[in-house]
Amino acid sequence: MRFELFMSLRYLKAKRKQTFISLITWISVGGVAVGVMALIVVLSVMTGMQNELRDKILGTYSHIVVMNSFSSAFEETDGAVAKIRQNKHVVAAAPYIYGEALLSSPRKSAGAILRGVDTALEGTVTNLDQYIRDGLTVGVLSHDYQDGEFTHHGIILGEALATSLGVGTGDQLDLISPRGRMSPMGMAPKINRYHVAGIFRSGMYQYDSGMVVVSIPAAQEFYGMDKKINGIEVKVDDIYRADTIARQLEKSLGGPYYAKDWMEMNQNLFYALKLEKTAIFVILILIVFVAAFNIVSTMIMVVMDKTRDIAILKSMGATRNTVMRIFFLEGMMIGVTGTALGNVLGYAFCMALKKYQFIKLPSDIYNVTTLAVTMEPMDFALISSCALAITMLSAIYPAWNASRLDPAEALRYE
Repeated sequence: MRFELFMSLRYLKAKRKQTFISLITWISVGGVAVGVMALIVVLSVMTGMQNELRDKILGTYSHIVVMNSFSSAFEETDGAVAKIRQNKHVVAAAPYIYGEALLSSPRKSAGAILRGVDTALEGTVTNLDQYIRDGLTVGVLSHDYQDGEFTHHGIILGEALATSLGVGTGDQLDLISPRGRMSPMGMAPKINRYHVAGIFRSGMYQYDSGMVVVSIPAAQEFYGMDKKINGIEVKVDDIYRADTIARQLEKSLGGPYYAKDWMEMNQNLFYALKLEKTAIFVILILIVFVAAFNIVSTMIMVVMDKTRDIAILKSMGATRNTVMRIFFLEGMMIGVTGTALGNVLGYAFCMALKKYQFIKLPSDIYNVTTLAVTMEPMDFALISSCALAITMLSAIYPAWNASRLDPAEALRYE
């Protein structure tokens, strides 16, 4: 063991008359540990929430959507879907229809976003089938419901919307189109009756409370679109390269097609989450700065207490650099101990939060019901590096001050 490290460890061990200094030292260690733990927990929760929202969005919607810049509704007569599937990074592609509608049940009415999907292909581009809690799969939309002389199309509702309307699987409800149709009495609303073929729960309140799904033929008939669609959903093999793949699809399809990836469609949400994560990191790192001030005060007290020892060491031949290294290492050991303890406590708290989910959230406000936790090794490395850098800087001044001590002045009154 090097001489400087040996002396640093000896000075950290308290004697009876140095109990107060030892207490301050442990308070400094605790301050660093609390700061590191708080950063780890908060950043893990922020990362978890970001990943949770991303997974829920991509589970309900596709990675890329391809649309026509000339018209919001177009006929897919040029083999656009086939061309899209030729890209080696494309996993699946399917047409879709998107619009607004008013739902009416005997209990109440509510507005919703209506999606028309290809019942045979929807399961390849989204996870909607996995979200259905009451019903079978999206394929049930293709089966009509016989009710006397009427045949009603099937519809799948979000769980919160179904609860609000007071309907369940097998019940009937009316869809009212905002476009309407002309009649001898003027513009009349178009009303179609549907049977509830399934209820889904994505975990994203925005979708569960305001989205309904029907088959493409049903949506085309409802909106009077003939054989037209609004766009093409695309699933890719790497969600983080979706923007690059979208540009490739635009190049291969040519005009008038354009593509938007999931990051572009939700950029405001993810930018806000990233900015919030950065702001919280900056705010919470101040806890470590406060702990660093404790380290400075502790080290100054140790230097004042060890004035005689420093003078004797210098009289025996210790250089200024040797003395500086002794007290610098002592400050660094406080920082390393606090950082290591904070990492352990932060990891333990995150694991407990992840396993027991004892913090519940209102889903209509936060879109998720519990705090999601994702521990990233890079977050641990970044937090530990910042904490060690701050504590290292805090140990420099007391160590430099100790190295400047004049042995003759220190021993004058001994």
